Parts: sequence; structure tokens; C-alpha cells
Amino acid sequence: MSRYFTQDHEWVDVDGDIGTVGISEYAQSQLGDIVFVDVPEDGKELTKGDEAAVVESVKAASDVYAPVSGTVIEGNAALTDEPALVNSDAEEDGWFFKLTLSDPAELAELMDETAYEAFVAKL
Repeated sequence: MSRYFTQDHEWVDVDGDIGTVGISEYAQSQLGDIVFVDVPEDGKELTKGDEAAVVESVKAASDVYAPVSGTVIEGNAALTDEPALVNSDAEEDGWFFKLTLSDPAELAELMDETAYEAFVAKL
């Protein structure tokens, strides 16, 4: 499985043609205590850069953008009852949604983990 990051602090884990999307550890630390997450519905078509989800914290509400284009196949239902999962495990159990990639070539425009760490270090 390969993980890619965006400059907006989303990550996508790719396994075959399925991508699992969430926000980075850095993003959740900037947001603070997360109190609500709205994930996209199954079947929703997303184009890279589209607003895909909303995350609200005690500090602010923030959009989560689709790092790649595709069709949503599953939203993380656990976040409805336990949005704080994003705080406790942003890059594993706190994922937002899964999608079927429609254009895997878009992954080439994203950062790998090393490049993302360097990007965050400059912020």
C-alpha cells in the first residue's frame, strides 16, 4: 500500500484502485478537539480538489478536499458517533472515506511521506 499527501494535509492510502482518505496528524493537531465530521455519501462522484467532507473542531470548521478523483464507496460511519477518532488516530482509524480511483495518474501530483514531512517542517 502506498500513502500520498496533499498540500492541504489530506492523505490517501492506495491499495489497487481503492483509495482511503483522511487528514494528516499535522492537520488534526492544528484543528484541536474535533467535535463533528461529515463524510460524503456512497456513490458520490468526486473530482480531485472537490470539497468532499467537513470537519468541525472547537476552534473552526474546515473542508476536506478529494486528493484524487473517484467514486465514494464508503464513509467512515464510526466518525458519526466518535469524531474524536480523528484526534486519537488521524492516519489510521480516523479515516474519512474510501473511493474507487478514476484516474490513478493523479497520484503523481501528490507528495510521498518524506516530501510531506519536509513540507510540514517549513510551515
